[in-house]
Amino acid sequence: MHLSSNANLSELFLERIRQTPALPAYRQFTGERWSDWTWADAAREVGCWQAALQREGLRPGDRVALCLRNCVEWVWFDQAALGLGLVTVPLYFDDRPENMAWCLNDAGVRLLLLEDGAQWSTLRDRAKTIERVVCLRRVVQEDPQITHVADWLPAPGSEPIRSRAFPNDLATIVYTSGTTGRPKGVMLTHRNILSNVVAAMRALTASSSDRFLSFLPLSHMFERTCGYYSSVWAGAQTVYARSIAQLAEDMQTQRPTILVAVPRIFERIWWRMQEQMVPGSLKRRLFDMAVASGWRRFRGEATVVDRLRWPILKILVVKKLQRRLGGRIRLMAVGGAAFAPDLARIFVGLGLPISQGYGLTEAAPILTANRLDDNDPLTVGRALEGVELRCASNGELLARGPNIMLGYWNLGQVTRAVIDSDGWLHTGDLAQLRNGRVTITGRMKEIIVMSSGEKVAPDDAEQAIRRDPVFEQVMVVGEGRGKLGLLCVAKIADLHELCTRANAQLRDFPGYVRICHVARVADAWTVENGLLTSKLSMRRKEVERRYDNEIASMYATTDFSRKRCASELVTH
Repeated sequence: MHLSSNANLSELFLERIRQTPALPAYRQFTGERWSDWTWADAAREVGCWQAALQREGLRPGDRVALCLRNCVEWVWFDQAALGLGLVTVPLYFDDRPENMAWCLNDAGVRLLLLEDGAQWSTLRDRAKTIERVVCLRRVVQEDPQITHVADWLPAPGSEPIRSRAFPNDLATIVYTSGTTGRPKGVMLTHRNILSNVVAAMRALTASSSDRFLSFLPLSHMFERTCGYYSSVWAGAQTVYARSIAQLAEDMQTQRPTILVAVPRIFERIWWRMQEQMVPGSLKRRLFDMAVASGWRRFRGEATVVDRLRWPILKILVVKKLQRRLGGRIRLMAVGGAAFAPDLARIFVGLGLPISQGYGLTEAAPILTANRLDDNDPLTVGRALEGVELRCASNGELLARGPNIMLGYWNLGQVTRAVIDSDGWLHTGDLAQLRNGRVTITGRMKEIIVMSSGEKVAPDDAEQAIRRDPVFEQVMVVGEGRGKLGLLCVAKIADLHELCTRANAQLRDFPGYVRICHVARVADAWTVENGLLTSKLSMRRKEVERRYDNEIASMYATTDFSRKRCASELVTH
């Protein structure tokens, strides 16, 4: 697709409709069956939603918000708003009401789209700027602010309006669910997002013959850029998964060619695989053999034996996994969090076309990606076209380019602390940059400095420990202490065994990265109880504060390094 240098996101959508009006655009389960929309159908829907928004007296630059699971209505609302020069504010569907209300009030949102009135009942007394609430489901409560979408939308027939927005006009405010403090509103322009889409599609191509399966939240820029706007650019069809619980079935029936995924999905697949394979069994030996041979083939290091046995291993192991994913996957774009190297070896070794990348909301969001023909899955790849990267003297990764945000909404001082006078975005991530490839080594603010002076990146250790399916959630602690401790939600209660199993996963780490203290807690860490962000990232400081007594007691009563169980059982 060719767009002028002054194009905006609305023109991207309208140009797609002009080029391929009859091709399939969207598919969604509508209660009893899967329903389809062509690009021409999408145009009619967006025109109808624009007419409804126009009747609300909204002006260009006004903020409108939506809090929905992934669905076609998300697209209709967003495109209608963009076409009118409005600013979209997406909310995380499972976020806490107080966080949602904070975002609505901070952005001065005038109109809000929800799934049902029950959501509004938790926000009514908190959200002060809302003038109109539109619900997808029929409203039962009496409230003059609320209307059902069927009553709000006019009769079909309106054509979508071509936006007059300039490239540097604000398109969206995306609130980051930071691990500390209030969410910050990231201001992204049409140019920020569209330049990122174009660069991403040059690195990882897609076409009208592709089918995306959308299941990551559209409120997150990773899915929004890579799974929504990029599919518009490519003219590909997007299928909205019914739910995470039904994802496996939807993969098999809808047979996508492209998936936008996070490492957590692969962790869950790996857990299920381990549960189905008895250690030492023939099935497990064949699996391990397939991974090892497949990885050597991928690295161009296949032996004669690898080449001889691969056709058999492909039938016995690899094809089974591919069928579980629908059998047509040609690209799996992985990001949003660090991808554990061992998991990368397993799934790449099994032949999955995984491209790991890296970015952050403030970069709209992609900074780097592995190209499938230039793929090193143990790194996050090379910079996208137009993006500059360098490492500061303290190891922090800095980025500059057309995709870097305007700044944080109403937070000028915070913006200046993150984007310096030369336009470099300070990512807050530690990295190594070698031969153009980037490896993320940790977060600047999350490095544990032990009393010995040794530094530990907790993310890496936690990723490794979670490879054992007995651990559901883990947090490594030890700032200022002589030894590392582990706070965990786990399937077994024996602390001695938990310590041993954790260290079994840390055998390849330096000797000082060993768990010597363990505390197990009963309740899972969730968004609802404030211990996870809306992106399901751990609020490390809040977990430490909530379980301060348990951590203190753990260090006072359990020191497994004094017994022959932790490091010794693993390393001898």
